[in-house]
Amino acid sequence: MNKKIDSRNNLVIMIIMIVLSVAFLIPILIVFMNSFKGKLYISDTPFKLPSKTTFVGLNNYIEGIVKIGFFKSFGWSLFITIFSVAAIVFFTSMTGWWLTRVKTKFTTALYYMFAFSMIVPFQMVMFPMVKVSNMLHLDNPFGIIVIYLGFGAGLSVFMFCGFVKSLPIEVEESAMIDGCTPILTFFKVVLPILKPTAITVAILNTMWIWNDYLLPYLLIGNNYKTIPIAIQYLKGGYGAIDMGAMMAMLVLAIIPIIVFYMLCQKHIVKGVISGAVKG
Repeated sequence: MNKKIDSRNNLVIMIIMIVLSVAFLIPILIVFMNSFKGKLYISDTPFKLPSKTTFVGLNNYIEGIVKIGFFKSFGWSLFITIFSVAAIVFFTSMTGWWLTRVKTKFTTALYYMFAFSMIVPFQMVMFPMVKVSNMLHLDNPFGIIVIYLGFGAGLSVFMFCGFVKSLPIEVEESAMIDGCTPILTFFKVVLPILKPTAITVAILNTMWIWNDYLLPYLLIGNNYKTIPIAIQYLKGGYGAIDMGAMMAMLVLAIIPIIVFYMLCQKHIVKGVISGAVKG
């Protein structure tokens, strides 16, 4: 009886997951399909496959790449994403380890400040952040890395702290007895063990930073256009939009992040569970 109930539950769960997967994939498929249509046909027949009349091949891709300077924008997006994620993983992993191992009132208060930062809406700090960033000359691709580090620290520190709590401290004590300094202990002993959580933190922040539009728009604007900002320049006067080129550029924008996610997806659940449940 229990086996029948379990099999039914599994079947229901499978059906639900298939339905959800289809619901998430349909918008992506529609964008991909319309990227090969002429811009005049996209609004009229958005859900139809390209035909001999509507199919334009790679014209939308070529036109979009030329219009927005795609490769330059791709370079800025890649630069900001790589170095922002590297900074987040590097600094928050050390912070999480230190906050967990050093038990004082200060570290406890600091931990709760990091946790509290996760629930503060971005809109509350948006305008003060822009003003302070301009004063500190952070309104450039290098400065925005510091801003991303601040906004990404809350969740990342929380996950690293959760994982470090599950690690036996005896391993670190053994390394220190063998002559390792705290810094060497972290890099040679702790950091390799933190790999699952570090990969998860990197994946989550990569997807966020790569697709982020508002923060680069507020800080670096037109001077250093990332892909989300550059795509907006396909809008013409009086609300006209080159839908064909826009669909093509959206496809090119999501391909790198989808490939990155598929290569690293096996680490996500493992890292989230170890970082959020343990400890």
